Amino acid sequence: MEHAMRRRIEAMFVRDRRMARIALLLLWVTLGYVYIAVTAYTSDPAVRIALSIGVGAVLVFNTASIFAMVRHYKDDKDHIYGLDIRHLDENRARKAEPADMKDEALARP
Repeated sequence: MEHAMRRRIEAMFVRDRRMARIALLLLWVTLGYVYIAVTAYTSDPAVRIALSIGVGAVLVFNTASIFAMVRHYKDDKDHIYGLDIRHLDENRARKAEPADMKDEALARP
């Protein structure tokens, strides 16, 4: 694979990995805030236990799924991002075509 394509793939992977980390951090902060806010108004220990189990399960499963997604992207990034880059390049080329060529292509039966 050519060097320019490899750099573009790596840049896309780094950006996606960063966004996954940010999403995961926001999830943890949001659920932590909601858990603290809700348990402040809860006096029943059974409800607190249920909330703790629920929040814990959501955090564990979502964290594991995001890590698995990033691992999959890393393992197969040439295919995943190569396909994306090819489609992005085709769309840019199509948009860059002169307007009269587009009109001719639409007029053909």
